[in-house]
Amino acid sequence: MSGQRKCPNCGSSGIVEDSHYGQNQLVCVDCGIILTEGLLTTTYTDEAHFQAVTYSRSTGQSEQQTRCLLRGSGRVRDLCEVLRLPSLFKDTAVAYYEQAFQHSSFRWVSLEKKEILAGCCVFAACRQHNWPLTMGSICSLLYAEKELFAKTYLSFLKELKLDVPALSLVDLVKTHLGSFRLFQDSSSVPSKFVEDMEKVAARTVEVVELASEAWLVTGRHPIPIVTAAAYLAWQSLRPAGRLTCTLSQFCKLAGTDLPPPAHQRLKELLDILLRMASELAWLRVLKVNKKSVAKYIADLLRHRRLLLQTAFCTGDSAAEDCLGDSAAEPPQATDAKTDAETERASVSGEKGQRSSKRPPLLPPCMLNPRKKQRTVAPSSELLVTGDEPILDSEIEQYLRTPEEKERFCKARAFL
Repeated sequence: MSGQRKCPNCGSSGIVEDSHYGQNQLVCVDCGIILTEGLLTTTYTDEAHFQAVTYSRSTGQSEQQTRCLLRGSGRVRDLCEVLRLPSLFKDTAVAYYEQAFQHSSFRWVSLEKKEILAGCCVFAACRQHNWPLTMGSICSLLYAEKELFAKTYLSFLKELKLDVPALSLVDLVKTHLGSFRLFQDSSSVPSKFVEDMEKVAARTVEVVELASEAWLVTGRHPIPIVTAAAYLAWQSLRPAGRLTCTLSQFCKLAGTDLPPPAHQRLKELLDILLRMASELAWLRVLKVNKKSVAKYIADLLRHRRLLLQTAFCTGDSAAEDCLGDSAAEPPQATDAKTDAETERASVSGEKGQRSSKRPPLLPPCMLNPRKKQRTVAPSSELLVTGDEPILDSEIEQYLRTPEEKERFCKARAFL
């Protein structure tokens, strides 16, 4: 029936039946106009005389609210179609929008927030079904500011009392890297820069896990960290010709935006990798620096737990613990035992001397805290200790009762 009839207002063939208060009515999905209204009886008099009352006269809701609800629900369906989401996701998102529309906190908001609210419903539905969708993707579709979207989304979750699980880093990496032109067959990208998506994603996940173990992910936005990790993973797969490519050039070739904090996250990742590389003797000989450490990321990631443990040991006791069983005393003769002890002591001393200069493995906010604004120290002239001498002329200022004044006058007469 919906394919045979057209809307007289906009000419659309999207005519659906909308059940309201148990009465069916035909409504246009595109413009929201009501073609035929259901018949209701709302008062005892009307029911007694069997008099039918139209929908617009019988309910307290205005026709404009119904149009807004249909228009918003249609916008939610359009977003789901663009993202190619399953029908189950679409139904969940529409149900969320209907709940939010009836809530007093979202009923009289601006058109911009209503548009963002539709995106929040789609975003929450994807998270509920563990579908890898980022907030940046929704904001780019809606041309919305991320700060306003995040604020509206948190309010949406609070008012509707939804428990939405967080997106895992693995799913986030695959979703974020899916739009990079470097991992697709593109004629605009040189062949030496094109890389297989699965290989880059697998190594990027390992670099992100390393960053998580090194406290670089805690309290940070994940996109800059994923961008920096993808850049290092991409360089490590084919270092020749890629080490000279900067992070800005990498994002330009990939056709993605460069988050401002990505440079700082890259610097922190390189510092961790260099500390780990210093624990491998053959890399110390090569004198690895920030520009060449990407060549050896595969080796560093293969033994990342041991290298992290040894790279961030501090103090002599920690250095001995890091040596582990290799520093155990073998049952040998006295001379051999003495030589082993001497060698072990020298190794421990060298290890402890090298590790004593290292800061512990702590979050960056603790290693490099923000500088607090210094307060001006009061001058020595303004300091009050309570031992300053008081003149006789000043004592009268401290006398408050008549008894105190009388005693002061008597004491003054003896002077």
